[in-house]
Amino acid sequence: MSDQLTFAMENRERILAVENSFGPSGKSLLESGRILVGEGRLMKLCRRCPQPKVFFLFNDILVYGSIVMAGRWNKNQHIIRLEEVQQEDLEDSMEMSNQWLIKTPQKSFYVGAASAEEKQAWMEHIENCRSQQLQRLGLPANAPAVKDFAATWIPDHASAICMRCSERFSVAHRRHHCRRCGFIVCNSCSKARAVLRHISSKPVRVCMLCKVTMEGQERLQRQMKNQVRNQPGKEWKTRSGSNIQYDTSSEEDADELVENSSPTQWFSSQDNSSPYCYFNPDHIKPPRWCCFTTSGLQAHYI
Repeated sequence: MSDQLTFAMENRERILAVENSFGPSGKSLLESGRILVGEGRLMKLCRRCPQPKVFFLFNDILVYGSIVMAGRWNKNQHIIRLEEVQQEDLEDSMEMSNQWLIKTPQKSFYVGAASAEEKQAWMEHIENCRSQQLQRLGLPANAPAVKDFAATWIPDHASAICMRCSERFSVAHRRHHCRRCGFIVCNSCSKARAVLRHISSKPVRVCMLCKVTMEGQERLQRQMKNQVRNQPGKEWKTRSGSNIQYDTSSEEDADELVENSSPTQWFSSQDNSSPYCYFNPDHIKPPRWCCFTTSGLQAHYI
């Protein structure tokens, strides 16, 4: 009982430390039953190049952000619900080694670890926490909780020309990304805006080909609904609104800061049922339990 109380108090302090590291712009992370599992820095493939980001794995969410001051101050907080995560193992690329793909409805992106062992540890911890979260929610563990995942953006340097019209990019002819297919396109080829429900409730940039494809799908859906409506003995319930709406404005994602990366630290309690992460030795006294490192299991007793 005493060990459980001590663990709960230290876990609370660690979550508050993570929450405070994002300052007033970050969202509250302290919730009943939430446990901090691991913390580390991974390389994230951004628009221009891979950049180190700080990642915090909880038993129900994955949080990451940009590093302002290592271990103390972060910004651009992103929160991902683990039941919406799907991982895909990948081979090394020219941009990053030890990489894999994290897919979510709002955003999909490539991340890379410092070593193959650290990559494996991250993927296994994320999948274990995801499976346990699906079980808590009463959802099947062998199927994703969502159907639509955001397209992975192709990095800017991957193409010097628009991937739709083949016009060469320049200072005046800028690069943009279609939110539906992830292709690099020019402004002329991506003037359309559409609401992609799994990404945003506001219209986002899409290329002309995706616009035509989505309009065709919408027409087909209307035709199928009309056929069902006209069948005798069928009851039809109308739904207001369209899945596609168009607008004329959208903002590109802001650039993010670059910092050095460091190894991930994994911790677990004595019964190995409540894993958590030791956030920072300058903030909190180290725990009296076991630490998972990339070189194996190391016990620390204080």
